[in-house]
Amino acid sequence: EHHLNRNMENHTKVTEFILVGFKSYPGLQLLLSVLFSTMYVATVLGNACMILIIRMDFKLHTPMYFFLENLSILDICYSSVITPKAALTFLLGRRIISYNGCASQMFFFSLFGTTEAFFLAVMAYDRFTAICNPLLYQIIMNRRLCVLLVVGSYLSGCINCAIQTGFTFSLSFCGPKEINHFFCDVPAVMHASCSDTLVNEIVMLAVCGSIIVGTALVVFISYGYIVMTIVQMPSAESRSKAFSTCSAHMLAVTLFFGTVFFMYAQPGATYSPDKSNTISILYTIVIPMLNPFIYTLRNKQVKGSLKKQLKRK
Repeated sequence: EHHLNRNMENHTKVTEFILVGFKSYPGLQLLLSVLFSTMYVATVLGNACMILIIRMDFKLHTPMYFFLENLSILDICYSSVITPKAALTFLLGRRIISYNGCASQMFFFSLFGTTEAFFLAVMAYDRFTAICNPLLYQIIMNRRLCVLLVVGSYLSGCINCAIQTGFTFSLSFCGPKEINHFFCDVPAVMHASCSDTLVNEIVMLAVCGSIIVGTALVVFISYGYIVMTIVQMPSAESRSKAFSTCSAHMLAVTLFFGTVFFMYAQPGATYSPDKSNTISILYTIVIPMLNPFIYTLRNKQVKGSLKKQLKRK
């Protein structure tokens, strides 16, 4: 009978999880809350400004800024899935998240995170076309292709997040329902399951690995060609202009792909919770906050547009 009860307990439906990320640093909770809140406000304001500047200036209605505007919208969504909830968790110590809440957080986080990887690849391809095929740029990057690339990025994100969330939540959860993270990330939730997760880990490695490696290849090959083209430019001025744009993009891209690769695209990615907690702050919170600054403040056109808008006000 005892054995039967144990089995029954094992199969009772888990209705909630406990997020224990950074719980082992009780003195840091308030600081973490303030830090996350500040970064979130900076993310929303920075990206919202970017969207407004691009919308209001007709000169910025080009493919590059169309993608940047979409990246800003994406970064606001991406950050909103995780940061406010995490900041409240640290502040109030309420670490419980419902089963459905956890599944939907994972779904949207995977959706926006995957889409971001595809966006970075699309933007690298756009810069490659602009710098390496300037005469054909208008013809290649037409309005229709730009819209298709954005929609395609979201669709790819949809496919990946459906696979990741579906596979993860088909596992059974029993016993302590603690997730060693500050949000419902795939490896952390998988690790909290009492099923055998080998198939899940293989699926995660295969799907996430191929997405990360594929998009990163597009990015780095594009920038490789861009650098080669820049080096061959005759005037030093045009070289430095092209380099300043690209170096900022390269910084953003290397940060994103480096941290994401560390988290999802290597075997055993699920096994070092503290390290992965710290690293995921980078790509979930820091990068969406930095993107508008990296892509705009290094950009003369946007600065000029901003000055013009402010004078008009």
